[in-house]
Amino acid sequence: MKQIKILAQFYVDLLVKLGIFRFSLLLAAALVALAMVVQIGVTFLLHGTMRDVDIIRSVTFGLFITPWAVYFLSVVVDQLEDSRQRLAKLVTKLEQMRARDMELNQQLQANIARLNSEIEEREKAEEALEEAIQDLENEVYHRENAQVAVAEKSALLKSFLDASPDLIYYRNEKNQFSGCNRAMAELVGKSEQQLVGLTPWDVYPAEVAKRIIQTDQELFDINTAMTDEQWLDYPNGKKALFELRKVPLYDRNGKRLGLMGFGRDITERKKYEDALEKASSDKTAFISTISHELRTPLNGIVGLSRMLLETELTDEQRGYLRTVHVSAITLGNIFNDIIDLDKSDRRRLELLPQPLDLHEFVEDIGNISQLMAEQKGLRFDLEYLTALPKNIEVDSTRLRQVLWNLIGNATKFTKQGGVVLSVSSEIHQHDAEIIFEVEDSGIGIPKAEIENIFAMYYQVQQGDDNLHAVGTGIGLAVSQQLIQLMGGNITVHSEIGAGSTFIVKIRAPLVEAVVEEHIVTEVRPEMTGLSIFMVEDIELNIVVAKSLLERLGHEVTVAMRGDEALAIFRPEDYDLVLLDIQLPDMTGFDIAQNLRQQYQDLPALVALTANVVNDKTEYLDKGMDEVLNKPLTVKAITSVIDNLVLSCSHELDDLIDNETDQADTTSVSMVDTLLDLEMLTSYVEIVGTEPVYTSIEMFEKMMPDYLAILDSNMTAKDQDGIKFEAHKIKGAAGSIGLKHIQQVAQKAQSPELPAWWENINDWVDEIKYSYQDDINVLKTWLKQQ
Repeated sequence: MKQIKILAQFYVDLLVKLGIFRFSLLLAAALVALAMVVQIGVTFLLHGTMRDVDIIRSVTFGLFITPWAVYFLSVVVDQLEDSRQRLAKLVTKLEQMRARDMELNQQLQANIARLNSEIEEREKAEEALEEAIQDLENEVYHRENAQVAVAEKSALLKSFLDASPDLIYYRNEKNQFSGCNRAMAELVGKSEQQLVGLTPWDVYPAEVAKRIIQTDQELFDINTAMTDEQWLDYPNGKKALFELRKVPLYDRNGKRLGLMGFGRDITERKKYEDALEKASSDKTAFISTISHELRTPLNGIVGLSRMLLETELTDEQRGYLRTVHVSAITLGNIFNDIIDLDKSDRRRLELLPQPLDLHEFVEDIGNISQLMAEQKGLRFDLEYLTALPKNIEVDSTRLRQVLWNLIGNATKFTKQGGVVLSVSSEIHQHDAEIIFEVEDSGIGIPKAEIENIFAMYYQVQQGDDNLHAVGTGIGLAVSQQLIQLMGGNITVHSEIGAGSTFIVKIRAPLVEAVVEEHIVTEVRPEMTGLSIFMVEDIELNIVVAKSLLERLGHEVTVAMRGDEALAIFRPEDYDLVLLDIQLPDMTGFDIAQNLRQQYQDLPALVALTANVVNDKTEYLDKGMDEVLNKPLTVKAITSVIDNLVLSCSHELDDLIDNETDQADTTSVSMVDTLLDLEMLTSYVEIVGTEPVYTSIEMFEKMMPDYLAILDSNMTAKDQDGIKFEAHKIKGAAGSIGLKHIQQVAQKAQSPELPAWWENINDWVDEIKYSYQDDINVLKTWLKQQ
């Protein structure tokens, strides 16, 4: 085998050395020679002779097999060479692997040693772990006890927070609520779980939320506690004033989490402060009014007593009269001192215009002013610059107060010369502009001070003798308020040392005659039963109107909200639609507009309102066919049905006649003043007294809530809230015939009235403290029916 390997290697090396071509030639020659030798040997062996053809055959056979032998040997050589090279590579890899195995063996030995070391360390660690687990179990035990204690403390703290009447809440820096106490949950009408994650925009009205977000941001900007006052609404509409204290909230690492808020209800304190302010204002108004009203007759006493002192008198009479004169002057000084000491604001006075003979009024002013001027040795002149109207309508008392104040100041601050009162007018068709000018030759007023003299308590000191050109600073301020209420103004022109001129302009209606209005009662036609759709949100009004309409033979369907009305209304089902104007979600005008846009053929749309209707144009322009005042009366609803539905009957003739007779025979009394006897009589005739008692019971249950919400709006000075609650009270009172309460509530719901803010407290108090007495009167009247 070894010789074969050597021979094969020799063959391969020869092939590689000679190349395939030369090696092929050499191989061919060798094969031919081999073939010849073999042929010759075989031929001699077999035949004993050698022929030429045998030689040729040997050469031909050698040449024929030479290519095949060369190809076969070449392939074998190539494969052998390839096998050799692979084998060489494998040997190289085996050597590398052997070296790697040796290296790995060394690493394995090292790892085994390290692993043994780690096993020892792990055994030690397991022993330490067992000890740690034991310690941990002890720690868990103690921690569980601590958590139970913390939970108990948390529950106690939560109970304490929930028991607090103050608001307590938390918000993060995204303005989201993180928690609150029960008082806060009651305020917003949501549980703590519902509140968490919400922002003030989701909880409060937009205007309130905007302010809260703004103060939150201010706190985050300055990063210090801050206090604010905020009016907030409870779900039932009651308003409360809260003093809100906000502080930054941090975690144990000092990172700011948000804010913590505290809110204390200071509504009662606000009411107390307002009551003090009102008492102070009332005191000031009383003192100012009394002092100004009494100064005029007091000046008359001074002037007339001085004139009497110049006549022939006995010594005893002269002494008595001099005492009267000095006492009157002293009393006048006391009035001025009272005004000087009283430095609280004065509220505006309500005017009471009455017909006035202007000529007599001016003459009276002139006579008194003449006496005032003569006391100081001054001249007084009364000048008519133009013709004056005979009669005007004005509050003569307040106008006289203003003129006396101006003439009194002019006389007081004039040392020599005199005072002139000039009167003129511009007469128009229905009214006249009256102009009074009070001119003096006194000390004058600096130009820089003229703009300030009508400010309350403002004083101008002028001259060496310490004269105040505007006295205490109250008279001119009050005078300007009164003249502005009369639709006029006061202006002044002055020059130092030359005197001043005050110009008063007012506009007053001309008065000629009083025209009495006569109401003609029309004959009512017949009525038959109708299907009536009524939209009204006050339950008491619903009970009263529905009872009346059903007793008249009509069928009534009621909706208490606008969206509910629009959802259930079908025009073919009803003969008449009664729409309350003020609803929780929309107005009656909105409903009418929606119905007219949605349907072409509609029954008559009649507005229901508790307001006084002087002009129906607004209602007709906004889609109504007619308007009725609440509460409904037999006359009113019959008239509407007659005019709009055109269906009649004789069922109510006796009732109407009875109602008219009772109204005619009812004497003017306290009962007639307090109750709407016309409505009540017709109502009782139709439905009896029992439904009225039921309505009264409902009214008595509703009024405390109405008044509580009204009080909160009063304290918050929320004009819209006051108007809305007063409107509800007016409607409810009218439904059971409490005419007095209804009339007072009408004033309370009308901010456009003069001096509304000055009188609203009195009106609300009148409702609050007299409605129960009026109900007692109503119950007494019902017993007599």
